[in-house]
Amino acid sequence: MKWKNVKQLKSEQFKRLVGVTRNTFDTMVSEYKRLVPVSTHKIPGKKRGPKATLRKEDELLMMLLYYREYRTFYHIAGDFAMSETQCWRIVTIAEKLLIKSGLFHLPGKKKLADEQMAWEVVLIDASEHSIERPKKNSDSITPAKRKSTRSKHS
Repeated sequence: MKWKNVKQLKSEQFKRLVGVTRNTFDTMVSEYKRLVPVSTHKIPGKKRGPKATLRKEDELLMMLLYYREYRTFYHIAGDFAMSETQCWRIVTIAEKLLIKSGLFHLPGKKKLADEQMAWEVVLIDASEHSIERPKKNSDSITPAKRKSTRSKHS
């Protein structure tokens, strides 16, 4: 599902599909566009390779769908009509650039441990119980003898 289809969704549906709110997505897009490096080539003025066909919104959507749905790059690449390798490259670059921005970091363990939080603990009893099964005896598991299964006129 490309950005042109996703942007028409209501805010609840958008968050359900992508995993983040529309405001967070817009912030991600602006940071991603800001941090994407300008292409540098060995020979100035010469641009090699095909032009990018995806918008930056589609690239971020691809990354978020990868994390949200745990789909393989093969399946996501099929939705966006590209190769599996190119899909992997786009997701990896998007991850690195958003990590580099520093806006989307979660607090670490020390930060969570230092704060005064009211923890609610739920215990679930998952202990083992014996199961009633029929007793095994030699009569019930002994196969029939071949002599008794053959007909007399063989």
